[in-house]
Amino acid sequence: MVSLDVFRGITIAAMILVNDPGSWSHIYPPLEHADWNGWTPTDLIFPAFLFMVGVSMTLSFASRVSRGMTPRALAIHIVWRSALIFAIGLFLNGFPSFDFSSIRIMGVLQRIALCYLAAGLLFLFLSRRRGAAQETPRARSNAAVIAGVALILLVGYWALLKFVPVPGYGAGHFGKDDNLGAYIDRTVLGAHLWAESGTWDPEGLLSTLPAIATLLIGILAGEWLRSDREGTRKVTGLAVAGIVLLIAGRVLHPFFPINKNLWTSTFVLFTGGFAMLALAACYWAMDLRGWRKWTAPWLVFGMNAILAYILAALVSEVSTDFEFGDSRGHLQTLHGWIYQGYFVPHASPVNASLAFAIFSVVVIFLLLWPFYRWKIFVRI
Repeated sequence: MVSLDVFRGITIAAMILVNDPGSWSHIYPPLEHADWNGWTPTDLIFPAFLFMVGVSMTLSFASRVSRGMTPRALAIHIVWRSALIFAIGLFLNGFPSFDFSSIRIMGVLQRIALCYLAAGLLFLFLSRRRGAAQETPRARSNAAVIAGVALILLVGYWALLKFVPVPGYGAGHFGKDDNLGAYIDRTVLGAHLWAESGTWDPEGLLSTLPAIATLLIGILAGEWLRSDREGTRKVTGLAVAGIVLLIAGRVLHPFFPINKNLWTSTFVLFTGGFAMLALAACYWAMDLRGWRKWTAPWLVFGMNAILAYILAALVSEVSTDFEFGDSRGHLQTLHGWIYQGYFVPHASPVNASLAFAIFSVVVIFLLLWPFYRWKIFVRI
C-alpha cells in the first residue's frame, strides 16, 4: 500500500516541522498544540501515526502468518518489539546527559510501544485462520470484538475521569493538575514526568488506555482495506466511518472536551475520523488512481519512519544541547548559530522560525535519502 507509506511520510515530516522551529516564541498558531482543550492541525499528527501503526499491524501480521509464523512466535515478536521501541524512547529522553534521577519515563515512542503491545496481543488472540487448502492462510480479526474493546476503553476512561475522586480536588475535573491521570502520574512516576510541566505528562499512564483505542481504530481500518471488497467501496466505507467519528467527537466535545494532553475519548473519535478520511483520500489517489509521481519525497520519510524519528530527535538534541565558542568568544549552540545567522536577518520573526523548521525537515530528508536510494529500511 503506497498510500500508507505516503501518509506515514507526510505525518513524520509534519512532526519534524512542528517539533523544530527556529524559535518557540515565534510560531504560527496552526503549528502549535492547543494549550489545553480544543485542537490544532498539530494535534492531529501523533494520533494519525498511532492510527497507522494499527493499519500496518494488520498487513504485517497477515504477511508473517502467511510465511508460517506461529502465534507463539508472533507473540514473542510483539513483546520484543514493544520493549525495544520503549527502550529507544527512554534512550532519547535521557540523551545526552542521562540523568536517571529525573529522566522522563514516558514519551511518544513509549506510548506507541505500550499501545502496540496491548493492541497487538489482543489482535493476535482474537484472530483466526481461514482459507481453503489451496489458499494461503491468513489472520482475520474479530472486528466486532475489537470495536467493543475500543468502546469500553473510551467509555471507561471517561467514567474514570468523571467519577473517581482525586485527593485534594474531588471528581470530574479535566484541568492540567486536578484530573485523575495527572494524579496517577505524579504518584507513580514522581520526578520522572515531562519536564515542561513537572506535575503531569502528556503521554501519561492512564491516558494510554484511550490511546490504545486509537490504534484499534487503525486495526479496524486495516482489516477493511485488507478485505476482498472492491476498491471504491473500501474508500467509501473509510470516508463514511471517518465522517461519523468526526461528528461524534465534535458533538460530544461539550461533555468531554477534545484534549490531546488528556487524550480524551472525544479526541480519539475526532482524530480517528480525520485519519480515516486522510487514508481514504491517499488510498483513492495512489492505490486506485495510480497518482504516484509526486510521492517519492514522502516515501523517503514513510518507509523509514522510526529511523526518521530517531534522527530528528538526535539532531535536535545535538544542535541545542552542545555549545561552542564563536569568533567573538561567545558560547553558541549550532541551532542558534544557524538560526540567528542565516534565517533571522532575512525574514520576519515568525517566517524565519518557519523557514528554519522547513530547513530541519530538509536536513532529515537528506540524511534519509541514501537509505531510500539503496533500499535500506530500518525495521524494529
